[in-house]
Amino acid sequence: MNPKYAVLQKIKNGKRVYAITPRIPGGFISANQMIKIAEIAKKYKASIKLTSGQRVSLIGLKAEDVQRAWEDLGMDPGVLSPYSVKNVEICPGEMCKRSRQKSLGLGMRLERRFYGAPAPNRTKIGVIACLNGCTSLHAKDIGVLANEEGYIVVAGGSAGFHQRLSDEIKRDLTEDEAFLLVESLFNYYCENAEAGEKLGHFMDRIGVDKFRGEVLESFEERMKGSDKVE
Repeated sequence: MNPKYAVLQKIKNGKRVYAITPRIPGGFISANQMIKIAEIAKKYKASIKLTSGQRVSLIGLKAEDVQRAWEDLGMDPGVLSPYSVKNVEICPGEMCKRSRQKSLGLGMRLERRFYGAPAPNRTKIGVIACLNGCTSLHAKDIGVLANEEGYIVVAGGSAGFHQRLSDEIKRDLTEDEAFLLVESLFNYYCENAEAGEKLGHFMDRIGVDKFRGEVLESFEERMKGSDKVE
């Protein structure tokens, strides 16, 4: 059995080595956290890998060192379960000349809401402040992007074994509306998809138009009952 919150990397000469990846919301990490990660990597003779999900992994750990490394880090695991929201990737929109809306506030808000949330399958969320598609947003299960008129929510993207580009669900949204639509969309997926079914596959199985229509119906009902998203 693998140590908790660790991924088996490989087995060589009968020896197993593991990787651990702490939670780093939006890819923003303090200098002190970086120093601590480096010190722990030295302590356990691990390598440091920058991941595509805006995080840092310690790789090459022995099984007996995994729990001790987590205790030394004092950080939450990046992924709580293979059947959960894996991460929320965010572009630094407020710091970019191409930004059309704010991405950091909405992205962090979604990260706090969906960190580790159970799902039928691993789920990635992306938030960007323009239409450039940074963070490979159209390959994310759920994405929020922006133009001058507001936010746009897309869904169903995948860069995995069966590649799929996302489909637009709704545009011209405020930040609160985008948050609520993502929540409505995610809840609909969790309530109706089969166990192990990726969001894009679920959308294809029931039909994109049906998916969009029923998600928007749920969204509109929730909008009627809420003057402001908490």
